[in-house]
Order: sequence, then C-alpha cells, then structure tokens
Amino acid sequence: MKKCVLFLVIIVLLLSVTLIPAATAQTTLRVLTWQNPPMVEWLEEFNEQFTAETGINVDYSVVNASEVGTVTQTRLSAGDIDVIAFLNSFANRVQPYMAGVNPPSWQTIIDAGLLLDLTDQAFLENYESVAIQDSSYNDQVYSVPVGRTIYGGIYYNKDIFAEFGVEVPTTWDDLVAACETFTNEGIGCMTAGGSDGWPIFVGAYGLIGSLFPDQEAYVEGLWTGEIAYNDEENMVMWERMQVYASEMMERGASGIPGDAAPGRFASGAVAMFPGGSWYASAIEASEPDFEWGFIPFPGSNDVEDNQTWYGKYDMHWTIAADSPNTEAALLYMEAFSEPETYQSFVNAVGFIPTQPTATLDTQLGEEIAQYEDFRVGFEQYWIAPTGAGQFALPHASFFAPFNEFEDPAVLADRAQADLQSGLDEVNGE
Repeated sequence: MKKCVLFLVIIVLLLSVTLIPAATAQTTLRVLTWQNPPMVEWLEEFNEQFTAETGINVDYSVVNASEVGTVTQTRLSAGDIDVIAFLNSFANRVQPYMAGVNPPSWQTIIDAGLLLDLTDQAFLENYESVAIQDSSYNDQVYSVPVGRTIYGGIYYNKDIFAEFGVEVPTTWDDLVAACETFTNEGIGCMTAGGSDGWPIFVGAYGLIGSLFPDQEAYVEGLWTGEIAYNDEENMVMWERMQVYASEMMERGASGIPGDAAPGRFASGAVAMFPGGSWYASAIEASEPDFEWGFIPFPGSNDVEDNQTWYGKYDMHWTIAADSPNTEAALLYMEAFSEPETYQSFVNAVGFIPTQPTATLDTQLGEEIAQYEDFRVGFEQYWIAPTGAGQFALPHASFFAPFNEFEDPAVLADRAQADLQSGLDEVNGE
C-alpha cells in the first residue's frame, strides 16, 4: 500500500513539472541596456513585475552608452545574452549602390545570423507600420523600434514673438523676415552650441529635409552622380545654410557650449533655438515657466514642404538568435509591447512614441502632435565613400564663423570635389 501511495506521489510531481511552461521553469532572462537613469529605473520596476507575473527571473545589465555596441557584440559572440537594447542603431545600412564601404555593426550581426527574426510576431502589430518598415532589413524584422528622436526643429520664444507681432514662420522667407525683425529690435534671432560644432549642422538637418524630402533618394543620387552638391537645387540649400549660420545665429554663438545653449534660449536672450527634441527637458529645467513652441525647420518656400519632422529611431529591442530562452525573450517583448505598458514607458523616458495609441504627455508632445509626418533624416542613410574629403557633407557648420567658408558657391564646389574623390576611389578611377 505504501509503495502504491509513493508511486502516485511521484507521478503527481512529474505531471506538475511537465505542466509548468518551458519559459518559466528555472529560467533566467539576460537583458542588456545602456545607462539612461529614467529608462533604467522604469525597466527595473518592469522586470520585477514581469518576474512576479511569469516566474521568469531577469538578470539586468546596464553599461555606459559608449560601451553598449562593444559589449553587445562580445556577449552575442559569447552566447550569454538574450534581449538587447540597441542604441541609435539599425541605420546607415550599406546599399547595393555603395561600393567599397564597411557595413555597420548591426548589419554584420544580422548577416552573421546572431539576431532572431521577429517578422511574424503578433506584438509588432502594436507599433506603427512605418516604424517597423523603417527598421526592417531585407524585408525581415530583427528589431522593435520603441523610441524616436527629432532633430532639425526650431524652438521659439512665444512671448518674444507676441511682443513684436511676429507670426510663427511657415516658409523660408517668413523665417528670414522674422530674424530681420528681431535683429532690428536688438534681439538675437537664434543661438546654438557653436563651440561643439555638431549642434550647428544638426540644427539645419530640417532645412535639408524640407528641400529634399526623400532623404534616402537624396543619398542615392549623391552616390550615383545623379545629384551633385553644386547643382542648381543644392545651391539653394548652401545659400540658405550660409544665411542660417552666418546671419541668423547670434554673434558669439561660436563660443557657446552645447549644454549651455538651452539655458541661454530659456533666459529670453534670443528668439529661437534650432535643435533636437532632446533639448526640451533642458529648456524646461532651466526655466519651468518659460513659454516655448517647437516647429519643423521651414527651409522651403512651399508650406507643404515644411510640415515634416526628420529624425531617427533611438532605441530598438532585439533578441539573440541562439538564445536558449527564446520563449521567455518573446514573452518579455510581448509584455513590454502591451499598449498600456508601452505608454508607461514613454511617460517615464520621454521618447517620441512608435505605437499609434501612445502619446507623449508633455509640452514637447503637444508641439510635435501638430505635425503628423515623421521621416528618417539624412545622417541615418549617409555613408561616405571611402576616400571622400572632409567637406563631402551638407553641413551648415562649414560656414563662418564656425568654419572657413563664406561663399556658398565655393563651399558647394569643394563639397562636390571631396565627394567625387571618394567616388573615383571606390570605382577605381
């Protein structure tokens, strides 16, 4: 009798073990992100809830943003990671027309078969189709884009605009006239962190987009020779960049550090501040009661060309292809992608959402929502031909006082020559 009872107990125990889902039976999911305090804090709470609901433990690693690429490749190669957050990745892919250039690390990783194909996962339906398409590779989905960043917009001081009766500019000529009004009143038109260099050219990325809305086609045309930096259309761009850098920027902007520019704008010293969506929190931290707006850079004289935000996808979730915990990793992605959970993530981190049901409940979110179109910008498509010169880029920071050029025609010719030298090298000419 005792043997029968013992036998039944063993059978029950064995059945109970087999009924536990594979993903929750002694599973530890290894997750990697970079250091971003609001995101880390939110994910720590999310991980605890995920464990409580599924029984899956989460081993959460955080590294500095500058190290995340190297650590990702190392841990993927070692096979000791399951879920990875890619930073500013899944861009700058090598296109068939790009000869003699090295692919970015993410493209190499996918080609090596190190990331899981997520194409048929149901949770992708929670995201905007354009976001998924922008982040796909060879018509397959290997990453989930969960946050956008906008660059090339213009912050403006609502009080200063109202005081001098200036309408918010919707065309290039409007912008020029507004700057002339503020300058005549002794107020700086624009500021930016000129001593860092990059805020000047990033601030004008929206100008490029308004003149060349199909940024991917623009890059292809430069590579194939169908577009030249010194052709008629590009001369309009260079001429407007010169006005922007040399005339619209306040005197002394070349000496302002990048982290000081948001505070200077918020102080009321200037009327406008061209830059990315990431500056919004710094502006609000400097002057919480400051009244500001945010518009796409009006680089064209056609209003319809100035209705689009240009930017990039800052964060992507991916899963290691050889993960022994694939089921658990997919459950993790599914839980994160639930609209209510994703909305909580956006609220905490401040990313511009990639789910159509999510909203950014901030001043920045309200300003952005007035313009619905978002497109990936130039720098996310561009790879310079090997051997191209330093000026083979459409950068406003090449103009004085931030660099040596004063004449748009001279810079346009130099940019084309520097580009052509690279194209000749990769084509063996």
